[in-house]
Amino acid sequence: MPKETVAEQFVGILARAGVRRLYGVVGDSLNPVVDAVRRNAGIDWVQVRHEEAAAFAAGAEAQLTGKLAACAGSCGPGNLHLINGLYDAHRSMAPVLALASHIPSGEIGTGFFQETHPDQLFRECSHYCELVSSPRQMPRVLRTGIQNAIGRGGVSVIVLPGDVAGEQATTPASEHALVTARPSVRPGDAEIDALARMVDEAGKVTLFCGSGTAGAHEEVMRFAERVKAPVGHALRGKEWIQYDNPYDVGMSGLLGYGAAYEATHACDLLILLGTDFPYNAFLPDDVKIVQVDVRPEHLGRRSALDLAVWGDVRETLRCLTPRVRVKSSRKFLDKMLAQHADALEGVVKAYTRKVEKRTPIHPEYVASVLDEEAADDAVFTVDTGMNNVWAARYLTPNGRRRVIGSFTHGSMANALPQAIGAQFLDPGRQVVSMSGDGGFTMLMGDFLTLVQYGLPVKVVLFNNSSLGMVELEMMVGGLPSYGTSNHNPDFAAIATAAGAYGVRVEKPKQVRGALRDAFRHRGPALVDIVTDPNALSIPPKITADMVSGFALSAGRMVLEGGVGRMAQMARSNLRNIPRP
Repeated sequence: MPKETVAEQFVGILARAGVRRLYGVVGDSLNPVVDAVRRNAGIDWVQVRHEEAAAFAAGAEAQLTGKLAACAGSCGPGNLHLINGLYDAHRSMAPVLALASHIPSGEIGTGFFQETHPDQLFRECSHYCELVSSPRQMPRVLRTGIQNAIGRGGVSVIVLPGDVAGEQATTPASEHALVTARPSVRPGDAEIDALARMVDEAGKVTLFCGSGTAGAHEEVMRFAERVKAPVGHALRGKEWIQYDNPYDVGMSGLLGYGAAYEATHACDLLILLGTDFPYNAFLPDDVKIVQVDVRPEHLGRRSALDLAVWGDVRETLRCLTPRVRVKSSRKFLDKMLAQHADALEGVVKAYTRKVEKRTPIHPEYVASVLDEEAADDAVFTVDTGMNNVWAARYLTPNGRRRVIGSFTHGSMANALPQAIGAQFLDPGRQVVSMSGDGGFTMLMGDFLTLVQYGLPVKVVLFNNSSLGMVELEMMVGGLPSYGTSNHNPDFAAIATAAGAYGVRVEKPKQVRGALRDAFRHRGPALVDIVTDPNALSIPPKITADMVSGFALSAGRMVLEGGVGRMAQMARSNLRNIPRP
């Protein structure tokens, strides 16, 4: 019986670790691995058109499941194309194993054709990055990479020369137990007791939540009720904490709305729950701050802390809540809820009401209709830029929907390839790519991946023929917009020519019908919506002297557009306030 090759061992270990797809673009140094995938029934090769899309797709799959996903690139330029998507996956704590195949091992260090040094290039965007130089070494290195990606939450890169991949394996690929999930982390009693004392001593407590509150919605709500705390969130915390939340005061940060900013500054104690919120200009410096995070390296790197608590949010609150005294006064909470509702009331329909005859189409209106028409369990992938604004303001979370984007790395062109990974994961679930024309055209070639595999992704293209967020940043800085305009084709016609469903929308009254038709279509679809390039431009009274970049006043006033159904939610919370 012939021995298996190193490539066959590699693929077999990935399959046993739960990897079901290997996203990538074929190339000579990858040939042994791709052929091994072809002959392994437990794993599929997904051919994308650009390796960056492969990394984004794997990252999306990993974010949605919390399980290991994988991608691959051939030697030199092939694996270099992975790097942007891997940065995004790593900063999103998505467990991804990347195979960076390499030039022939005997040529390394000679300036050979396509030579790079991937074992050095990928170190900053990975927990583990190692070169396999012999068949004997591979199984243990790969297993170590898998353990790092899953256990630490992020990327591992295995560099494998093509000639080594094709050699006969010398070490049997014996079964090894592999980490498949991360553990719960409970803080020590001393930290819990210290936090309980701080909560009991504080008259006004505010919670600010990030993506680390995933799976902890019930615990956060129970704690907020016990201490009568308003609950704000960052963008990555929105999908986990905003729904069914009678204590919601909105979002802080560059795209913030409501009373979250006020609630974090007017309290006596601010508790940061599972957030590595990067914009410290939006955080107070004159109140006590506690941070709870499962990643100890996140603790205190944004704000000076009065207490750092190492633990995951759910386990921490399960331990903490019974130890704190019930607060009887709702004065601070009710004040923040009322302020939140008032802040939203005046802007909720500013851009979505009486716009059926106004052209160009308001993108806020499109986002509002999209939120209403999309499925209750839809997965939204969101391009960086103005689409972040629309997602933050208009997508309504409910505990079943998912919203992912390049929210930490901030890359353009993420939405379409992330939608590929999301749809491969669950072909029957509605996946919507909220794409901007700038991001979409950057990796537009991978629209063909949707067609090739029949993936029913719905691309909703906000087409304003500009790099809208960059233009806004220039204006806030007092600069004239320059180099931000795009000369775009009819994207619907391109989609149709590619073999997908395409429709172009230029009038507001066509939006709802076009979205419904696209959602009913069984295959890939693109809705090219021509939107107003001047949406969310700065009011005339704002001058460059008043702001620096996205300073607080500009961030709040410039982006004071509509907020979808959130005002209704805020008013509902007010109605639930106990009356004397």
